[in-house]
Amino acid sequence: MTSALPPAASPEDLLAGADRLLGTETSSTTGVWPRAAALLLRHALEEALRRYWRRVRPELARCPTHAQALCLESYADAQVARRWSAAWAGLSRACHYHGYELSPTAAELRAWRDETAHVLSALPQ
Repeated sequence: MTSALPPAASPEDLLAGADRLLGTETSSTTGVWPRAAALLLRHALEEALRRYWRRVRPELARCPTHAQALCLESYADAQVARRWSAAWAGLSRACHYHGYELSPTAAELRAWRDETAHVLSALPQ
């Protein structure tokens, strides 16, 4: 018996989910929503990259994200590739809990959100 994987959420849906989290900051979600929003934003970047490769070079869509990112500058605009990498690196750090680091601030998350939206619009789908 084989089971089909559910379709991946679109980058735009993931961005919308992060927007909802960014608008629901409350004292009961302190410490939870920042990392959840960062994870949604990072996943939006990764899914946009996967979809880009499926269209441009399907064999690269199966490679690890890091390898896909390294190849991006050779196929897409170099500035878009650098912005994708910088946003992904910042969000990756924000996704992981470290006992000695604070969660990302709302301002940092909004900046990453805007950067993610820019990359999504600039990366040809």
